Amino acid sequence: MEFPKIGNMAPVFSLQNQDGEKVTLKNYRNVSNVVVYFYPKASTPGCTVQACGIRDTKKEFAKLDTVVLAISPDPVARIAKFVEKQSLNFDLLSDEDHAIADKYGVWGLKKFMGREYMGIHRITFIVGKDGRLKHVMEKVKTKSHHDDVVTWIDENLV
Repeated sequence: MEFPKIGNMAPVFSLQNQDGEKVTLKNYRNVSNVVVYFYPKASTPGCTVQACGIRDTKKEFAKLDTVVLAISPDPVARIAKFVEKQSLNFDLLSDEDHAIADKYGVWGLKKFMGREYMGIHRITFIVGKDGRLKHVMEKVKTKSHHDDVVTWIDENLV
């Protein structure tokens, strides 16, 4: 997997969120920092823990002038149910053809219980207000992801 280079402009995208509305990364330029995190599948245990951590940390992200966008290959209907069930308060985006996951280098071969398949790797990208990629978090721990991201932004972008 090859990720976009830190310091380069983050690959742009426009994807549908849980409400079927188009969300475009460029719209946040010169407005907010953006956390773009990729997760494998809505409503699975690890993804739920990760998303709920982000949900519960929304105020801290707001203080850091940061929005969070989560991307998975799930269809809009599935992420809408996930948002509703978990009362999520940030945008989840549908990348069904994994085109954006490919751009970010997170679509690749995975192994689980002896089986190999193609899927999204759980990786987080932090984009500055200038639209440039500031940091890539490859080793994401679902339980502490929200705190790890807040800490990195607080120490490096504020």
